Amino acid sequence: MKLEYFIAKRLITAKDHKSSISAPIIKIAITAIALGMIMMIVSIATGRGLQQKIRQKVSAFNGHIVISGYNDNNSDVSTTPISIYQNFYPKFKTVDGITHVQAIASKAGIIRTENAFEPIIFKGVGKDYQADGLKEYLDQGRMPELKSNLNEEVLISKYLCKRLGLKLGDKFVTYFMKENSEGYNLRNFKIVGIYDSGFQEFDAGYVFGDIRHVQLINKWKRDQIGSFEVFVDDFTQIEQKGQQVYQETSSTLDSQTIVEKYYYIFEWLKLFDFNIIVILIVMIVVSTINMVVALLVLILERIQMIGILKSIGADNWSIRKIFLYNAAYLIGSGLLWGNSIGIGLLLIQKYLGIIKLNPESYYVNTAPVDINIFYILLLNLGTIAICLLVLLIPSYIITKITPSKSIRFE
Repeated sequence: MKLEYFIAKRLITAKDHKSSISAPIIKIAITAIALGMIMMIVSIATGRGLQQKIRQKVSAFNGHIVISGYNDNNSDVSTTPISIYQNFYPKFKTVDGITHVQAIASKAGIIRTENAFEPIIFKGVGKDYQADGLKEYLDQGRMPELKSNLNEEVLISKYLCKRLGLKLGDKFVTYFMKENSEGYNLRNFKIVGIYDSGFQEFDAGYVFGDIRHVQLINKWKRDQIGSFEVFVDDFTQIEQKGQQVYQETSSTLDSQTIVEKYYYIFEWLKLFDFNIIVILIVMIVVSTINMVVALLVLILERIQMIGILKSIGADNWSIRKIFLYNAAYLIGSGLLWGNSIGIGLLLIQKYLGIIKLNPESYYVNTAPVDINIFYILLLNLGTIAICLLVLLIPSYIITKITPSKSIRFE
């Protein structure tokens, strides 16, 4: 064991050190580091968790990339049919990273009950529909049966059920306007499933059922659909994949990523990255300042010890390392408490969902968290590195201490 490490260890455990004037300052520094780490861990976990959850919800209702006719590009309602016979369906083989392609068709309508009515978008889906994203939000019942004959089963939101006074197993009437003519088409549906995504923008409108209903109402052929929804395996590459999909589709079709379609949501999500960076900077600065003050107090308290070490031949760097070892111990103590409390709070929120959010403002009912060990380790290593690098500056005062004066210092 090196001499400076041994001396640093003795300095940390010394009784006079614990009862000296630096003791409360050291406690404040450790507390500041612990609180800073808690804030940083929580901000990263909740910020990333909210971003991921909202992305998952948007993609569950729309896919990652939407391929449609040009007339339908800016609308949630399918107005112009396109052929299902495309070279990218059912497998998009010309673009890597595409996991699934599904055909859908949407129709605007109005649900009418004895006491209320609500405008909705009936999203018709078929046998190829990937329901895994919606199953996560299934509150009651099951998904509609799409692989058998045409039926009246639908999936509706808990929000609409509450407003319309409906429940699982109920039947209701929906009115669909006829295309380019007066009058309406009437359809009876039965609720076999109720979902609750917490994303009110979608919960307030979407009803899921068989795509053949939309085809019949619009008098389309069985091979005509409204649009295709494309899923990618890596959301971070969605813009790149969106450009590739556009290049690989027919000139009569357009494609749009959900980032483009719901740009206002994703621009809002980008603000979380900025907020996280600001919190990280502020917390590291506060922690570093407290550690600088604590180190300076330690140095001033140990001026005689520094003089004695210099008089027996210790160089400046060896003495500086003694105090840096001491500072590293204090930083480690603060990080240990901060990580323990921070991760504990995240686990409580993840499994108990104590903190609730307003879905109208945040698109989720509870604050989601993403506990990523890699980011936590990186955060700890970065905090230690930055703090120790900054502490090299105040430790430079040791080089200005002379043995003749410091030994007589009181």
